[in-house]
Amino acid sequence: MKASDLIARIEAYAPRQLAFEKDPIGLQLGDATREIQTVMTALDVRPEVVQEAIDKNVDFIFAHHPLIFRPAKNLDLSNPQNKMYADLIKHDIVVYAAHTNLDAAVGGMNDWLAELLMLQDVQPLVPNADGQTGLGRIGKLTAPQSVADYAQALRDGFGVKTLRVIANDLTRPIQTIAVLGGDGGSYYHQAMAAGADAYVTADLYYHTAHDVLADDFVVIDPDHHMEAIAKERLVALIQTWQTESGWRLTDVFASEQNTDPYTYI
Repeated sequence: MKASDLIARIEAYAPRQLAFEKDPIGLQLGDATREIQTVMTALDVRPEVVQEAIDKNVDFIFAHHPLIFRPAKNLDLSNPQNKMYADLIKHDIVVYAAHTNLDAAVGGMNDWLAELLMLQDVQPLVPNADGQTGLGRIGKLTAPQSVADYAQALRDGFGVKTLRVIANDLTRPIQTIAVLGGDGGSYYHQAMAAGADAYVTADLYYHTAHDVLADDFVVIDPDHHMEAIAKERLVALIQTWQTESGWRLTDVFASEQNTDPYTYI
């Protein structure tokens, strides 16, 4: 099959128009007419991920985070970032990214997070005009839990050693939970307005955290890398599409690389 066949199916599932205006989604590098057999999913495309792809003879990398957020200023291959681009080209690996469009899509990133957060009756937190797609999700736990207990459950669910909790009272019961994958601190007021008792998102700024406390709200920050759950979910999607479409991919698998830049001591 051609890379363009997989790209068409991705864009039917997570339409490009759902993405933020300046989000550099879509084909990142390579030739969409290229024949592909082996697909690897990834959260980030970093040098170690590219080396894994080379070692495993990957033809197509399907990533959540775009390959190029900032344009290269030169092609000096002593720069590891530039060398990564050169390695991808040398080995004829197609790279495609679905970012904020996958976040907003029905059955996309934020629905996967809502499932992991054990939420019921899930709706978009900031819905689009169709009422189905949109930013974040909001739903309910089957029964109230304390902030501390729920945070510990999320820590275990995401498989992280630690997470940040911004709350005046860790014993407070919470039941209506909002979530927004990635850097969602600027949307905590929308979570409050929607009736959430707590909000799960990442990369909360120090001064924003002070504002959360002043508003007597609760935010749980499991780290941006919580979106790594996308790797296995994307594998499952592609396998389903392969069955439905009769594609002849020889292998679809998730990258084994941990691209979380943080080390907690």
